[in-house]
Amino acid sequence: MSEININTVCIIGAGTMGSGITELIVSMGKKVVLLDLEKGILEGALGTIEKNLRRLAQRGKMEKEQVSLVLSRIQLTEDYGDISDADIVIEAASEDMELKKVIFNRIEKSTRESAIIATNTSTLSVSELAMSTSRPEKVVGIHFFNPAPIMKLVEVINTAKTSPETLEQTIEFVRSLDKYPVTVKDRTGFVVNRILLPMINEAIFVLDEGVATAAEIDNAMKLGANHPIGPLALADLIGLDVTLSVLNVLYEEYGDPKFRPAPLLKEMVRSDYLGRKTGKGFFEYRKR
Repeated sequence: MSEININTVCIIGAGTMGSGITELIVSMGKKVVLLDLEKGILEGALGTIEKNLRRLAQRGKMEKEQVSLVLSRIQLTEDYGDISDADIVIEAASEDMELKKVIFNRIEKSTRESAIIATNTSTLSVSELAMSTSRPEKVVGIHFFNPAPIMKLVEVINTAKTSPETLEQTIEFVRSLDKYPVTVKDRTGFVVNRILLPMINEAIFVLDEGVATAAEIDNAMKLGANHPIGPLALADLIGLDVTLSVLNVLYEEYGDPKFRPAPLLKEMVRSDYLGRKTGKGFFEYRKR
C-alpha cells in the first residue's frame, strides 16, 4: 500500500456532527477546513467548539493556552475552492441522498484524485453515493457518533467499489484520532443503528401499550441490562425526528415489520415533541 499522510481534512457541513468531528480532529493536531454555505452556521460552529474547549480547560483536561492553538487549526470557508489541498473530505450534511450527491459532485471537482471522499451518513447507501462519482474506489463511509469528541466508536463502511488501499488508509486515519474503527459492509443502518433503533422503537411500543411508565422502562433497561442510559432518554437525545427518519429508512430498505415505526413516535414528531432539542419528548428538559 502506498502511504498517505492525512494531515489536512475538510468537513462539509457545520451542523452538530460537522462541528463535533471538527473539534475532535483539530484536538488531535490536524488541520480542518470547515465548509458550509451559510456563514452564520459556520460562526455558530466555531463558537460551540471554542466553548467546549474552554470548558475542558476549566476542568483541567486541557491547558488554557492550548485553546487558541487548537482553534487556529480551523479554517472556515464558504468556498469549495479552499478544499483543493485536503487529504480527506468528510461530508456531514443532513440525511438527504440528492443533497449528498450534489455535494459529492462538488467535492470531486474541487479535490485531487488522490483525496479520499467520505460520508458521515448513518443510514444512507454509501455505494449509491460512490457511484455518483467517477472515482468510487476513493469513496468510503466514516460514521462518527454524537458527540464525536467523546464517543469511541467509528463505523468504517466498505463498499464493493472501495479500494483496499482507501479502506486501509481510512482505518489508520480513524485510529490516529484515538477512535476504535469497526469495518462494516454497506448495509442500511450498518451495525449500531440496525440493532439500536428496533430496541428504542420497541420501548416506545411498550410505553404506548401502558406496560410501564417512561421512567420505569428506562430504569428497567439501566438496572436490568446495565445500559448507561434508557432507550427513551436516548431517543430524546438523538432527536425523535431523527429516530423516526432512521426507522423509516430501515423499514423501506428491508421491508421487515420489526422496523415499523411506533404510532406514538409518529404522533410525537407531528406534535413537535422532538426530545432535548425542543425541551419535551418522552421526558421534559429545560431548553438551553
